[in-house]
Amino acid sequence: MRFISIFTAMLLGLIAASAAHAHDYHLGSLHIVHPWSREVPKGAKIAAGYLTIENNGTAPDRLIGGSAEIAGRFQIHEMKTENGVMKMREQGNGVEIAPGQSVKFEPNGYHLMLLDLKSAPVEGKPFMGTLVFEKAGKVEVKFVVEPIGGKSGASPHAGHDKMNHDMKGMKH
Repeated sequence: MRFISIFTAMLLGLIAASAAHAHDYHLGSLHIVHPWSREVPKGAKIAAGYLTIENNGTAPDRLIGGSAEIAGRFQIHEMKTENGVMKMREQGNGVEIAPGQSVKFEPNGYHLMLLDLKSAPVEGKPFMGTLVFEKAGKVEVKFVVEPIGGKSGASPHAGHDKMNHDMKGMKH
């Protein structure tokens, strides 16, 4: 009986460990961690995507574009506060990931704008996307969709949810 308990515990540990890495992707020396999005209000024409990109190599690379099956257009944006005003700007030249560094795409910072939605992201229904890097090339990723508030306890991003994009009111 003790053998079965130990075996069961080991098996559950392996399953949990593989689930934790189920949304990680590798492309050369780049490691893409947990692509995710939020459900958006009905009628919204834009959504946002988030993830972390780690560069484990010795040379910089740059995220220069991409696509998502639910969107007509894909852009890389940055939000930052200037003189007390939150501003969002497209990063036309992409975002560099320096060697040995990581860049987080999260609310209130860098993020992926999914414009001209063909279908809105729906909680629990992941969607596919492609990230394009200057040197490493392309990688397909699956975006997990979290609730509108994105405050799920299961979410590794629960602490990053200070900003809830008001998708309906935002203009581009």
